[in-house]
Amino acid sequence: MVARSLVLNQSGPTEFVFRIFTTVPEFQALLFLLFLLLYGMILCGNSAIIWVVCTHSALHTPMYFFLSNLSSVEICYTTVVVPLMLSNILRTQKPIPLAGCGAQMFFFLTLGGADCFLLAIMAYDRYVAICHPLHYTLIMTQRLCIQMVMCAMGLALFLSLQLTSLIFTLPFCGHHQEINHFLCDVPPVLRLACADIHVHQAVLYVVGILVLTVPFILISVSYVFITSAILRIRSAEGRRRAFSTCSSHLTMVLLQYGFCGLVYLRPQSSSSVDEDRHFALVYTFVTPLLNPFIYTLRNKDIKGALKKAISSKGTAETL
Repeated sequence: MVARSLVLNQSGPTEFVFRIFTTVPEFQALLFLLFLLLYGMILCGNSAIIWVVCTHSALHTPMYFFLSNLSSVEICYTTVVVPLMLSNILRTQKPIPLAGCGAQMFFFLTLGGADCFLLAIMAYDRYVAICHPLHYTLIMTQRLCIQMVMCAMGLALFLSLQLTSLIFTLPFCGHHQEINHFLCDVPPVLRLACADIHVHQAVLYVVGILVLTVPFILISVSYVFITSAILRIRSAEGRRRAFSTCSSHLTMVLLQYGFCGLVYLRPQSSSSVDEDRHFALVYTFVTPLLNPFIYTLRNKDIKGALKKAISSKGTAETL
């Protein structure tokens, strides 16, 4: 459907180019090395979480199942953007074809939406674990966990497909357009259209509400019940452990939903192109990078599994 929409848009440009951050060669090299380092850390950190969860049977629980899926989405999410971004930093005005821009937007929105839905699912998992601990294993079955992940991916795919298809039926002025961004995101592409975009902006807000506002409200309600349940725990150690588990997830929620909301839910008339690009850097680099560090540094189970794996590997090499 995306490809069909792009073919029908005969009046559009044949290619887009991204506006690079700087034209100074020294700064280009510095930015390239910085983003390459961050990308490598994102890949290594999230891959380590996936590997630890898959190889240690003690971590085969719903919470770590969702965490490994979140890490998988984070890897794909950044890979959709960063390699092309790195290429554009070194090669000034490297064009991307219309179909390529549509494909990047589609996958970026799909994986970003799945990321937000997974964070909401993880909040529900913590709610059941803390508020209904005796029924946790009965409620959070393996079948239900898989179904929730599949529903999150399916809903994100459906919404991004509709939005991307709608945007690329728009006519664009000229055959060589410059996107004031480092990726084919919705707001900067909409600014290039030479047609009325009020309907498209309305659809963007509706999708933003479904992907950001509704899950955030559900997460907030879950944490109201979670906080109430934690405060009723008599043991100070029990309260500390419960708050520690939830604070990692809550940190990711505030970063992801906060900066995405500033880009997609803010009126276009009050938004700045440069601000949108800076906010996009946060949910493209910062949240995928913090994900493994936050959950690793604040989670004894994962730290223990990593130490055990490293020590066993060291012992095997010694022998």
